[in-house]
Amino acid sequence: MTRDRGPRRLRRLEPNAGRGAERSTRRGAGPGTRRSALLAASVTALSLTASGCVVVHGEREVLPAATKGEAAKAMTSFLTAYNKAQRANDRALDAGRVAGALADIDGAKLRAGHKTAPDGNSSYKALELTDTTYTIPKKAGWPRWFVADSASNRGSSRWLLVFTRAGADDAWRVSYLTVVAADDVPVFKKDDNGFAEPVAAGDPALAVTPGRLATAYADYLQDGGDGFAPGAFTSALRDTRKKNATRPGLARQYRDEALSGGAYTPLGLRTKDGSALVFFATRHYEKQTAAKGVRLTVTDPAIKALMNGEPQQSLTLAYVSNQAVLDPARSGHGGDGDGDRDGVAFLGRVAGLTGAKGE
Repeated sequence: MTRDRGPRRLRRLEPNAGRGAERSTRRGAGPGTRRSALLAASVTALSLTASGCVVVHGEREVLPAATKGEAAKAMTSFLTAYNKAQRANDRALDAGRVAGALADIDGAKLRAGHKTAPDGNSSYKALELTDTTYTIPKKAGWPRWFVADSASNRGSSRWLLVFTRAGADDAWRVSYLTVVAADDVPVFKKDDNGFAEPVAAGDPALAVTPGRLATAYADYLQDGGDGFAPGAFTSALRDTRKKNATRPGLARQYRDEALSGGAYTPLGLRTKDGSALVFFATRHYEKQTAAKGVRLTVTDPAIKALMNGEPQQSLTLAYVSNQAVLDPARSGHGGDGDGDRDGVAFLGRVAGLTGAKGE
């Protein structure tokens, strides 16, 4: 999910175009003709880039993010790099094909794997993604992005991967990867040519504007509220935290933060009913503090591999999570749905340990 020539289409200047202008000046009947030809030549020169190409400004024009062929090539490049990195436990092998939340999660996993198995993971089974549907939005400006919806050899769920590219010279990278039940993948709104409609960060037609989802979720986990539908990653997660907050000899504290901007920018597509499927990222901390006389014991090899310091009295675990949610349309903003429903609903969430600190 990485390469695209979407936003800026380059067209070579025809080899004889300049010569034609030159000939017209030479054959001109008088100074007026020559001045007109020179003016035309100067306008042409202003439209050239240093490479001699005429630029169609993708920053302003609404264009497809990629062709289906480019999207398929991006998927192949990602899978090749990803499987090599996982097999070798080598972060460098897929660093150019991942970004944002996935880069954080995948990178930490590979760093831990390299410490526990520096010669690689000989039992690794290559990830296979098949039956892929590419949903490509039309938009102006950067970043360009598209969504791949695939079956995998890891179970019956669908894998949703968001490929992003920050500029015309960049490679396509996967910034979001979530796993969603097949029946939960929404139907997207598309134009007559099959291109999807992206939603803006401040879209007022949605229950929570996409640009605020990460902050809203972090606030919800801390303080509760009614912005999110009940479920495993919302109400149930808050209940679990309450139960674990105080255990005999061990207290747990939680902190949640929004991730936004750059490769963490929330991205969303309009669904047929007027809602939006939105991908966003957050960071989470869990601090475990032992009572006097109680010893903290760490047995998880991944935590040990990522550990800084010695957990004599406390252990702080850092996680990054990326999620796919259905952000419903507000009442009265069109669509086929009922509007607002029960709040933002989680369709999938993938989180990974990214660091550990002992004190």
